[in-house]
Amino acid sequence: MEEHPLKKTWKFRVLVALVAAVVVSLGAYILQDSKMEVTINLDNEVKVLASKADTVEDFLEENNIVLEKGTYIDVALGAEIENKMTIRVIRPKPYTIEADKVEIDVKSIHYSVGEILAENNIVLGDKDFTSPRMEDHISPGGKISLFRVEEVIEAYDQPIPFENIVNKNHSMDIGTSKTIQDGEDGLKTIYVRKEFVDGRLLSAETIGEEVALEPVSKIVEKGTKDIIVTSRGDTRYRKALTMSATAYDLSYESCRKNPGDPGYGITASGTKARPGVVAVDPRVIPLGTKLYIQSLDGSKDYGFAIAEDTGGAIKGNKVDLFYEDSNIVNRFGRRKVKVYVLND
Repeated sequence: MEEHPLKKTWKFRVLVALVAAVVVSLGAYILQDSKMEVTINLDNEVKVLASKADTVEDFLEENNIVLEKGTYIDVALGAEIENKMTIRVIRPKPYTIEADKVEIDVKSIHYSVGEILAENNIVLGDKDFTSPRMEDHISPGGKISLFRVEEVIEAYDQPIPFENIVNKNHSMDIGTSKTIQDGEDGLKTIYVRKEFVDGRLLSAETIGEEVALEPVSKIVEKGTKDIIVTSRGDTRYRKALTMSATAYDLSYESCRKNPGDPGYGITASGTKARPGVVAVDPRVIPLGTKLYIQSLDGSKDYGFAIAEDTGGAIKGNKVDLFYEDSNIVNRFGRRKVKVYVLND
């Protein structure tokens, strides 16, 4: 007996439903058992891994990737894993920073010196610098040296030497001089810019100066007159000395010798004592020097003379004039005279 058409249709529908159910169940099973493809960029090392993890955090645990403090990750830990997704992880690396004479160990996810310092809140002054440079990259475990630069401006007082001005005076004797104005040093302030690196002087540069006190020049007049008018006409001399003059003769009172005594009437030069011979201190006027003795009290000049004798009391700026007349010697006393040292 042939089966009724309606019954055949019902069986077909049941069969389709069973097949569909089996397909759905099988698909769900296959999907559940499949693995996602995930790219992990760990410290710039890229790997492609298969994973059955549901979240990023599960994926990291699945692959034994530990996130220490300060680690950078570009997706949330709770984000669901998706096929073909990429996860970037940068873990902090150790570095040593030497600053202000102290070394500190730090960690950073960065590689450039500037970023490592910034991450650790280390601020540089305008002139501070580092080694390696701020823009350089440094390998993990490397050392960054920070150099503090300090600039100061210091002021120093410095004397300004006074100038010596010498003017010729044709009315003054040659070899003499007169101070017209005393000199005084001035004062100026020097400004120096100094640069110190970690307390050590690196450079010093003078940037300016300021005169606080002007110097006062010393003014001296020097004599140029070298001619004296005498009974022989114009006579040249090379030096003029104002000296204290006394007089002596051949008396015992003057020379402590009597006629007949050894050396009586003989000068220290071995010559005979005579008018025109004078006794001097050889340290002031060498023996044998030709002289002209000028009176300064209005009396007659002694005139031309020659230094040939010495005396125990004639020391320094003194001269003893020989006279034959004891009356003149007794009246002479002590006088100021000008002694001209004549040219040879």
